[in-house]
Amino acid sequence: MTARKLNVLVYTGTGTTIESVKHAIYSLRRLLAPNYYAVIPITETTLLKEPWQSTCALLVFPGGADLGYCRALNGAGNSLISQYVRRGGGYLGFCAGGYYGSQKCEFEVGNKAMEVIGPRELAFFPGICRGGAFKGFQYQSEKGAKAVRLHVQKDAFKGAGVLPDEVLSYYNGGGVFIPRSVGGVEVLATYADELDVDGGDRKAAAVFCTVGQGSACLTGPHPEFAPENLSHQYDVPGYDELISSLKAADGARSTFLKACLMKLGLEVNQESSTVPSLSRMHLSAMTSSEVDDLLHSLQEAITKEDGEEYINGENDVFHLERPDTKWDMNALKKTLSNESGKSLDGIIDYSSIPKRVIIHDESWPDTKETPYFNHHAFYGGLKSYRAVDPDAEEWGDYFMYGEVVTSTNTLLEKNYKLLSKLPTGFTLAATTQVAGRGRGNNVWVSPAGALIMSTVINHPAHLAPSRPIVFIQYLAAIAIVEAVKSYDKGYGDVPVKLKWPNDIYALDPRDKSDKPSYVKIGGILSNCAYSSGSYQIVLGIGINTTNGRPTTSLDALLPSHLAPFRIERLVARIVTRLEVLYKQFVKKGFTREMEEKYYTHWLHGRQIVTLEAEGGVRARIVGITRDWGMLMAEELRNDESNMPTGKMWALQSDENSFDFFKGLVRRKV
Repeated sequence: MTARKLNVLVYTGTGTTIESVKHAIYSLRRLLAPNYYAVIPITETTLLKEPWQSTCALLVFPGGADLGYCRALNGAGNSLISQYVRRGGGYLGFCAGGYYGSQKCEFEVGNKAMEVIGPRELAFFPGICRGGAFKGFQYQSEKGAKAVRLHVQKDAFKGAGVLPDEVLSYYNGGGVFIPRSVGGVEVLATYADELDVDGGDRKAAAVFCTVGQGSACLTGPHPEFAPENLSHQYDVPGYDELISSLKAADGARSTFLKACLMKLGLEVNQESSTVPSLSRMHLSAMTSSEVDDLLHSLQEAITKEDGEEYINGENDVFHLERPDTKWDMNALKKTLSNESGKSLDGIIDYSSIPKRVIIHDESWPDTKETPYFNHHAFYGGLKSYRAVDPDAEEWGDYFMYGEVVTSTNTLLEKNYKLLSKLPTGFTLAATTQVAGRGRGNNVWVSPAGALIMSTVINHPAHLAPSRPIVFIQYLAAIAIVEAVKSYDKGYGDVPVKLKWPNDIYALDPRDKSDKPSYVKIGGILSNCAYSSGSYQIVLGIGINTTNGRPTTSLDALLPSHLAPFRIERLVARIVTRLEVLYKQFVKKGFTREMEEKYYTHWLHGRQIVTLEAEGGVRARIVGITRDWGMLMAEELRNDESNMPTGKMWALQSDENSFDFFKGLVRRKV
């Protein structure tokens, strides 16, 4: 089965304005995040150099000045965008993005100071986008802003539910779409008011275009502008009334935008939601009194200000609070004054928000404090699994949990003052991440129901030559599969597998065909720093545990007589298996026994692949090297015999990615 594309990429590069980017990201996250889409800001560099197309569900160009888009992307960039759309992708252009996606732009014709006329390379809309549809536009100003009425063309939205007849939308400089041919074009909305330019027969304010196997939706106004994000403009007469009128009609605007996204093939939540705010984090230990020992080791990193304790990390500030003082009004006011976050190009700068850490040095957090994570179940799991694995003794003893965090890996790896003092086995877990990190530039909102954790491993530098760090990701992959299969009696047949080097796949329970197919349910991200004679590894793990979307979950793999997984106990099982495997690795290296364990669970035994970076050479996967953990492949003759040529290839995991379903090993960009 084809993996569902979940990235919604919002262009934030040359030509865009901060306000347009902010509104686009805010509204799209509200509507799409509940369905597991990741709304990600990207620049022209990403569009030109990153392999974004295979995971992109929608490419969005917000408002701004489309000449900037042309300067940055004409030629190579537009060729990539066009190929993506024509091969089944989606394009959404608001205002300047609408001009940019049309065959020709005509803006302020006759106004020499502002006139822009010319063809556009994408040409998704076969015609002219002419503007401004209404007079008064000024660059970098709200003086030309209006609340414009749009007539919704309901026949174009079959299956989209109940739609309003009319929408009130923010407008500032957008165009009207005049087709040169009607084939492949549907009008989604028309301007209800008289225009200041020739708008053709329809006065089209929003259009939908079929482009090859894909589609594009272009708008002149800004249906993505939410009135709650509009700021008062004291030098613009009537602007407060504009905001008030938009607020009064905001439900219709939101409904129309949802329908446009559905028209583009996206799954849209029927109820809008906001990206959740960051929560407190809770620091605890197996023996509660030992929390003070950890804090003592952190003394060099702790500073005091007005009687409050802080760790001023390189990326984040951690405010340390005691349970009996967390409602202290002075401290609370100081923290809350910063919790809105500073705006960074229209996006919340989460690093500017102090991270509140509650110190639990007398007892574990109560379930009312952490309703989505039961610390008694976690520590109880550690105790029971240690009885099964006697070599598991310490990892997980120090534990921190937050219901909503930025990224468990970022909070540790990007704050060296904190990381350098943390012991091996320190684990941070979360229920939801608002800036979860994957390989490359992947960032997403991690949904509830996923196991999210990061564990610290201090790997002595003198061991690195004989115990290479690269193998730790393999140990983690083995630990995850073994943890699932040894979670309890009866779980040994849960169909989970490994994809080189460190992704977790599961047999797709929805696929009823004779040939089994696998879908990704988890991954591993390993970051490394160096301090005081040790490589400090932050090992991040994410697994779809109880959430059946976007692919499937561990729970969906279970027969009916087995109890669902508890995330708390599964975290404990992963930690204990990881500790045992790491200790074995330190003693003996990546042994033949470990290698065989890895092969037992992986998907690639004897698979024939194409090495894209090596000129399309065909090769058969034969294993990984036990010295540096590279993927070994024997080159095959380019004929039906599949006989080896005698040449071997060794491929590094940090330079190549494995597309298991296409049989490709491709160079990473």
